[in-house]
Amino acid sequence: MAGEQLLKVQGVETYYGNIRALAGIDVEVKKGEIVSLIGANGAGKSTLMMTICGSPQARTGSIIFDGQDITKLPTHEIARLRIAQSPEGRRIFPRMTVLENLQMGAGLDNLKYFNEDVEKVFVMFPRLKERQSQRGGTLSGGEQQMLSIGRALMARPKLLLLDEPSLGLAPLIVKGIFEAIKVLNEKEGLTVFLVEQNAFAALKLSHRAYVLVNGKVTMSGSGKELLANPEVRAAYLEGGRH
Repeated sequence: MAGEQLLKVQGVETYYGNIRALAGIDVEVKKGEIVSLIGANGAGKSTLMMTICGSPQARTGSIIFDGQDITKLPTHEIARLRIAQSPEGRRIFPRMTVLENLQMGAGLDNLKYFNEDVEKVFVMFPRLKERQSQRGGTLSGGEQQMLSIGRALMARPKLLLLDEPSLGLAPLIVKGIFEAIKVLNEKEGLTVFLVEQNAFAALKLSHRAYVLVNGKVTMSGSGKELLANPEVRAAYLEGGRH
């Protein structure tokens, strides 16, 4: 399963003005793992994702990706190292077609693989194939989420960052999206770092997970361990999706 270290976040503090959003975060992701980050709204989950991508930059600490220090690199250079993000709120290009959105995700280095990569996305998300000439803004929420993930995959990432992929979606759609993530990991060996409020689905899917509270990691362990942990159950799983 998991191999050598791919991402190491060490002692990272991130600020918005004078407000500290991340208070010394330590997280690591090994090659071939699915690692999730769970926590309440405002805990700093999305801030960590954005800090990894260089916007905002960490004020202290370091972020090492695939052996390279990326802490102070600009976002476009980080993307070139093949870290791709499907951001919270989907953020597709609403006036562009599905196919044009996927084109925007493909790096210039990957254009020779374009048709092959589009076909892979269409096999994973057949709904997108049916709607390839439709404008992104006319898709349902679930289809837009599929498109956001598909667009990120077009960059042929070594690390896929997924920020709240289940947000606002019907349970059946969520199940399909999590199934697709599992297949990508098992068949393609894709490494995934997942931020998710649906703690039950995230922990079930993940090899390992971290709990974030007020910008600090308060707990970590295997997905199974955290699913069984009474504190985690009380805070994030009771009355949730069992």
